[in-house]
Amino acid sequence: MTTTAFAYTGDGRRTGAPVVTFENVNKSYGNVRAVADLSLELYPGETVALLGPNGAGKSSTLDLLLGLRNPDAGRVELFGTTPQQAIEQGKVGAMLQSGGLMEEVKVRELVKLACDLHRQAYPVDEVMERAGITEIADRMVNKLSGGQEQRVRFALATAGANELIVLDEPTTGMDVTARQAFWSVMREQANAGRAVLFATHYLEEADAIADRVIVLHRGRIIADGSAAEIKAKAGARRIVFDLDGHISEAALHELPFLTALEISGRTVRIQSSDADATVHAVYGLGLYPRNLEVAGLGLEQAFIAITDAATAEEAAR
Repeated sequence: MTTTAFAYTGDGRRTGAPVVTFENVNKSYGNVRAVADLSLELYPGETVALLGPNGAGKSSTLDLLLGLRNPDAGRVELFGTTPQQAIEQGKVGAMLQSGGLMEEVKVRELVKLACDLHRQAYPVDEVMERAGITEIADRMVNKLSGGQEQRVRFALATAGANELIVLDEPTTGMDVTARQAFWSVMREQANAGRAVLFATHYLEEADAIADRVIVLHRGRIIADGSAAEIKAKAGARRIVFDLDGHISEAALHELPFLTALEISGRTVRIQSSDADATVHAVYGLGLYPRNLEVAGLGLEQAFIAITDAATAEEAAR
């Protein structure tokens, strides 16, 4: 296996040539524009989470990246060539939600086929052990649970020494132990200099795993950076406290710099663009908050704030 002379440094700096390039890429289906003027680059050693609400263009972006669809306009390159050529050269492994597995075969037979077809294959037993499917080697594929199917797809995606691994909702159906083992292997792949791109609805995974987070909204990138940078971009902080006695929701809605309010029993949860001013105003209402906590938004709250702001901005145009 050849080694690359370029890498992601782990601190946001990228060196050398990108493994993936999108340049002003557009893709429409009838009147629906799934990808709009998309430009991005991915580099070796990066673990990148692709986030977005349903209909944001995540699946279309992955389809374009893997050469399953062609762009209407713009350029998509993998390793300086077309996606199809990069895949033929054994540089790309993919784990997709779409498409079924061969059913009338045993698990080991299917994994062995993937290894036999790969130009830089790993030993079959090593691939199966890494994916945690050794114990189901002799089971028919059509007898697997959803989580087991996902682990088999993982084995197929990592049957050889790929330089880019593309994952679409990879841990759906996996239990906690399987998820932890899966991401441990993916981190090893990134540490070996490979690029890992995954689309997920599990934002806690993106927060914990990804070096870089890309947020799509209606086919466009609206945020691109580390999880910490995405949280900061939301421009809000989270305030949580308890109140005794009657809670006037109307009064709380009048607090300054309020961006979100939730009341659950005696617990008040607020998002504010100026937490100091909001907390000061809470006391100004004659309230005495207990167990007061002020912290930055989690990735999930930041994601919601960013996408809601993008929706509101488009509506105002």
